[in-house]
Amino acid sequence: MRILLSNDDGYFAPGLACLAEALSAIADIIVVAPERDRSGSSNSLTLDRPLSLQKSHNGFYYVNGTPTDCVHLAVTGMLDTLPDMVVSGINDGANMGDDTIYSGTVAAATEGFLLGIPSLAISLASFSTGNFSTAARIATEMVQRFEKDKFHGTVLLNVNVPDVAYDELQGIEVTRLGRRHKAEPVVKSQTPRGETVYWVGAAGPAQDIGEGTDFLAVQRNRVSVTPLQIDLTRYGQLDAVKQWLK
Repeated sequence: MRILLSNDDGYFAPGLACLAEALSAIADIIVVAPERDRSGSSNSLTLDRPLSLQKSHNGFYYVNGTPTDCVHLAVTGMLDTLPDMVVSGINDGANMGDDTIYSGTVAAATEGFLLGIPSLAISLASFSTGNFSTAARIATEMVQRFEKDKFHGTVLLNVNVPDVAYDELQGIEVTRLGRRHKAEPVVKSQTPRGETVYWVGAAGPAQDIGEGTDFLAVQRNRVSVTPLQIDLTRYGQLDAVKQWLK
């Protein structure tokens, strides 16, 4: 089995190194990741300049672009054969609810999915303790499950792992995306030169944290697995818009 790994935290991120080490024991891996942290870059492609591909001392390849650039470049221009899977992560922090729209981690997996490759985005739901080994073990188990029993059709899974030791996990739950309140206001500050600058505020607290959501599963120390789709059409409003345009 051959797996393409990427992320949005950069090729030097500890989560990526942990994931690569774990998956290399069960598959042939190749890593193509951004040259720097590109968190929040979503599904953006770089179209205004050429991209460069470099190889790090640890064998990882890195690109001066976005996570989407990395997967697109690898699949359509670098690799001789398609990988069996694309795995993105391990992200340092959760990607749940509305976060998936902005996430570069999810975007890298989404690009694999759009290119017809089963894809997995995996995130550790914390910014502190750093139980990357737990998330890496979950990713390994899911890859092994896929290899043993391939999913019918191309699949895109968003996986969030509680930041606890593996033995403290309370199982795996298939979930839907929850929702957040609106984001906190931007933070206004001044540079030493007296220029006014703005920092994007933190994500708001969870609003929809009901049964079946990714937020609640992780809160209960359960691994959240959410199948994602790309079709943004709001089918319930098609007739209403047709009437409005008459």
